[in-house]
Amino acid sequence: MLSVQNVTFSYGESKTITNLSLDVKQGEYLAVVGESGSGKSTLLKLIYGEFDVDEGEISWNKSRVLGPKDKLVVGHEFMKYVAQEFDLMPYTTVSENIGTHLSNFFPEEKEKRIKELLDVVELQKFSNTKVKLLSGGQKQRVALAKAIAKQPEVILLDEPFSHIDNFKKQSLRKNLFQFLKSKNIACVVATHDKNDVLAFADQMLVLHNGKMLLKGAPKVLYKTPKHALVAAFFSDYCILDGVIYYAHQITFSKQGTIKADVKHSFFQGTHYMIEAEVNNQTVYFSHPSALEEKQEVSLEIKANL
Repeated sequence: MLSVQNVTFSYGESKTITNLSLDVKQGEYLAVVGESGSGKSTLLKLIYGEFDVDEGEISWNKSRVLGPKDKLVVGHEFMKYVAQEFDLMPYTTVSENIGTHLSNFFPEEKEKRIKELLDVVELQKFSNTKVKLLSGGQKQRVALAKAIAKQPEVILLDEPFSHIDNFKKQSLRKNLFQFLKSKNIACVVATHDKNDVLAFADQMLVLHNGKMLLKGAPKVLYKTPKHALVAAFFSDYCILDGVIYYAHQITFSKQGTIKADVKHSFFQGTHYMIEAEVNNQTVYFSHPSALEEKQEVSLEIKANL
């Protein structure tokens, strides 16, 4: 088990992480979400041992994760970290990068492993291409494959799909998270993307100004967001009479008792997102078609998600 207990960390005089505790079991996927500057990347670097904690302790299977004060070379054999800057060898091929840390004493096993990982990150056609010739998204996929080549016990991913276009992101996300789960690899992911979380994460940690705001199963936090920051992560929302509602919970209805004035209509593919005003408050609701600006409409709230 990965254990972070009462950890505090500061950059100079400014506290970045404050009294944070969490546990991640073997094979579990924890998503860490929050606004930019909330401490997500710093938390991953602390877990990896890139920084020393000011207070508290980080351990894996009851062995303390050492930082620079106690360990000359950053990192641990059982743990891999994929940052937003990729640690690749540009003048060697994709396969050579992926197989960097695999033993040459068992060439057949090494080749089989590289092929398996090329399938996971969907780079089969680029096996013999030099990394310097790849796009940013392709390099990110090579970095992911390289990190899991020796099947670590823990992997830390900082915005793992940030450079990857939407044409590849959906299938890659499924491939990677299913692979990690099948190999029982503990995974901590810092992300801004709800699609990295809802269908795959076992637990979700919401950071705000370096402190834990909420932690729980994504499904539970989605259905009962409690904080506007959590609702904003998942979808468009509004607050009426102190209660948080997602846009799809508010519907157009001739019998509705909530009167609103339409401000804008935004095309969303399957529907339009309508921005309207209710008693000087902005609300959002879904509608099959665009509505005229300044049109008065009647709305009602659906209790179920």
